[in-house]
Amino acid sequence: MAKPNYSFEKRQRELAKKKKKEEKLKDKAGRKVGEGAPDDEPATDAAPANVQPPTP
Repeated sequence: MAKPNYSFEKRQRELAKKKKKEEKLKDKAGRKVGEGAPDDEPATDAAPANVQPPTP
C-alpha cells in the first residue's frame, strides 16, 4: 500500500489558506473604495419619506 504524502496535503492546505486570505483582503479593499458612494449600498428597512402609512 502506498504511503500518504503529508507534505503535499499540508502544502495544499497552506495554498488554500493563502488564497482565502488574499480574497478577504481584496474584498475588504473593495468595500473601502465603495464607502464614498452611498448609492451602491442596499436600501434600509426604513420607509421612504414620500410614502404614508395606510389609514384604518
